[in-house]
Amino acid sequence: LQNVRERKLVQVQEQLLFDILKPSNIMVSSVDQGILEIVLRLHDRRVLAIVDDIDCMEQLEALAIKRDSFGAGSRIIITTRDEHLLKMLGVDTIYELPVMNREEALMLLSWHAFRKNYPEKEYFELTRETADYCGGLPFALKI
Repeated sequence: LQNVRERKLVQVQEQLLFDILKPSNIMVSSVDQGILEIVLRLHDRRVLAIVDDIDCMEQLEALAIKRDSFGAGSRIIITTRDEHLLKMLGVDTIYELPVMNREEALMLLSWHAFRKNYPEKEYFELTRETADYCGGLPFALKI
Protein backbone atom coordinates (compact mmCIF):
# COMPACT_ATOMS: atom_id res chain seq x y z
CA LEU A 1 0.00 0.00 0.00
CA GLN A 2 1.90 3.01 -1.27
CA ASN A 3 1.84 6.55 0.12
CA VAL A 4 -0.84 5.90 2.74
CA ARG A 5 -0.33 9.37 4.20
CA GLU A 6 -1.43 10.99 0.94
CA ARG A 7 -4.53 8.85 0.32
CA LYS A 8 -8.04 8.63 1.74
CA LEU A 9 -8.43 5.86 4.30
CA VAL A 10 -11.39 4.25 2.52
CA GLN A 11 -9.34 4.08 -0.68
CA VAL A 12 -6.45 2.39 1.15
CA GLN A 13 -8.83 -0.09 2.80
CA GLU A 14 -10.32 -1.01 -0.59
CA GLN A 15 -6.82 -1.43 -2.02
CA LEU A 16 -5.80 -3.77 0.83
CA LEU A 17 -8.90 -5.91 0.38
CA PHE A 18 -8.56 -5.98 -3.42
CA ASP A 19 -4.84 -6.85 -3.35
CA ILE A 20 -5.42 -9.82 -1.06
CA LEU A 21 -8.81 -11.07 -2.27
CA LYS A 22 -8.07 -10.25 -5.96
CA PRO A 23 -11.28 -10.75 -7.96
CA SER A 24 -13.33 -9.30 -5.15
CA ASN A 25 -15.30 -6.17 -5.94
CA ILE A 26 -15.66 -4.87 -2.40
CA MET A 27 -16.80 -1.28 -2.08
CA VAL A 28 -16.17 0.42 1.24
CA SER A 29 -18.44 3.33 2.10
CA SER A 30 -16.90 4.36 5.43
CA VAL A 31 -13.77 3.80 7.49
CA ASP A 32 -15.75 1.84 10.09
CA GLN A 33 -17.20 -0.47 7.43
CA GLY A 34 -13.69 -0.91 5.98
CA ILE A 35 -12.29 -1.99 9.35
CA LEU A 36 -15.11 -4.49 9.73
CA GLU A 37 -14.56 -5.89 6.21
CA ILE A 38 -10.81 -6.26 6.82
CA VAL A 39 -11.30 -8.04 10.14
CA LEU A 40 -14.06 -10.35 8.85
CA ARG A 41 -12.42 -11.28 5.55
CA LEU A 42 -8.74 -11.36 6.50
CA HIS A 43 -8.61 -12.55 10.12
CA ASP A 44 -7.74 -16.12 9.10
CA ARG A 45 -5.61 -15.35 6.05
CA ARG A 46 -1.84 -15.44 6.04
CA VAL A 47 -0.78 -12.14 4.46
CA LEU A 48 2.29 -10.13 3.64
CA ALA A 49 1.39 -6.44 3.72
CA ILE A 50 3.76 -3.56 3.14
CA VAL A 51 2.25 -0.31 4.38
CA ASP A 52 4.22 2.68 3.15
CA ASP A 53 4.44 6.16 4.64
CA ILE A 54 2.27 5.98 7.76
CA ASP A 55 2.16 9.17 9.80
CA CYS A 56 -0.59 8.59 12.38
CA MET A 57 -2.21 5.81 14.41
CA GLU A 58 -5.57 6.46 12.73
CA GLN A 59 -4.17 5.01 9.50
CA LEU A 60 -3.00 1.83 11.23
CA GLU A 61 -6.34 1.48 13.03
CA ALA A 62 -8.24 1.95 9.76
CA LEU A 63 -6.25 -0.92 8.25
CA ALA A 64 -6.83 -3.09 11.35
CA ILE A 65 -3.07 -3.42 11.81
CA LYS A 66 -2.76 -5.34 15.08
CA ARG A 67 -1.00 -8.52 16.13
CA ASP A 68 -4.10 -10.69 15.79
CA SER A 69 -5.76 -9.04 12.77
CA PHE A 70 -4.51 -11.54 10.22
CA GLY A 71 -3.85 -15.27 10.12
CA ALA A 72 -0.91 -17.08 11.68
CA GLY A 73 2.38 -16.46 9.89
CA SER A 74 1.34 -13.06 8.56
CA ARG A 75 3.96 -10.35 8.21
CA ILE A 76 3.32 -6.61 8.18
CA ILE A 77 6.05 -4.19 7.13
CA ILE A 78 5.42 -0.54 7.97
CA THR A 79 7.45 2.40 6.72
CA THR A 80 7.25 5.66 8.61
CA ARG A 81 9.35 8.62 9.58
CA ASP A 82 7.86 8.51 13.10
CA GLU A 83 9.51 5.78 15.19
CA HIS A 84 7.13 6.61 18.05
CA LEU A 85 4.20 5.13 16.06
CA LEU A 86 6.03 1.82 15.77
CA LYS A 87 6.75 1.76 19.49
CA MET A 88 3.08 2.53 20.27
CA LEU A 89 2.07 -0.39 18.05
CA GLY A 90 4.54 -2.70 19.81
CA VAL A 91 6.28 -3.92 16.67
CA ASP A 92 8.76 -6.77 16.93
CA THR A 93 11.65 -5.13 15.09
CA ILE A 94 12.51 -1.58 14.08
CA TYR A 95 15.04 -1.18 11.31
CA GLU A 96 16.39 2.27 10.57
CA LEU A 97 17.74 2.69 7.08
CA PRO A 98 21.18 4.25 6.92
CA VAL A 99 21.60 7.46 4.96
CA MET A 100 23.58 7.36 1.75
CA ASN A 101 27.29 8.09 1.87
CA ARG A 102 28.67 11.11 0.03
CA GLU A 103 29.55 9.20 -3.15
CA GLU A 104 26.14 7.48 -3.37
CA ALA A 105 24.33 10.75 -2.72
CA LEU A 106 26.31 12.54 -5.46
CA MET A 107 25.54 9.69 -7.88
CA LEU A 108 21.79 9.72 -7.15
CA LEU A 109 21.54 13.49 -7.44
CA SER A 110 23.53 13.43 -10.68
CA TRP A 111 21.28 10.75 -12.12
CA HIS A 112 18.16 12.85 -11.49
CA ALA A 113 19.75 16.13 -12.56
CA PHE A 114 21.89 15.05 -15.53
CA ARG A 115 20.64 11.54 -16.38
CA LYS A 116 24.08 10.08 -15.73
CA ASN A 117 26.05 8.87 -12.70
CA TYR A 118 28.23 11.95 -12.43
CA PRO A 119 27.60 15.68 -12.61
CA GLU A 120 28.52 17.89 -15.53
CA LYS A 121 32.01 19.29 -14.99
CA GLU A 122 30.80 22.91 -14.64
CA TYR A 123 28.20 21.84 -12.04
CA PHE A 124 30.39 19.50 -9.99
CA GLU A 125 30.93 21.81 -7.00
CA LEU A 126 27.29 22.92 -6.84
CA THR A 127 26.11 19.30 -7.13
CA ARG A 128 28.45 18.20 -4.34
CA GLU A 129 27.28 21.02 -2.07
CA THR A 130 23.64 20.17 -2.78
CA ALA A 131 24.23 16.48 -2.07
CA ASP A 132 25.94 17.40 1.22
CA TYR A 133 23.04 19.70 2.13
CA CYS A 134 20.52 16.87 1.60
CA GLY A 135 22.34 14.79 4.20
CA GLY A 136 22.20 11.53 2.27
CA LEU A 137 18.40 11.35 2.26
CA PRO A 138 17.32 9.75 -1.04
CA PHE A 139 13.96 11.51 -1.35
CA ALA A 140 15.55 14.93 -0.80
CA LEU A 141 18.19 14.13 -3.41
CA LYS A 142 15.57 13.02 -5.91
CA ILE A 143 13.48 16.17 -5.48
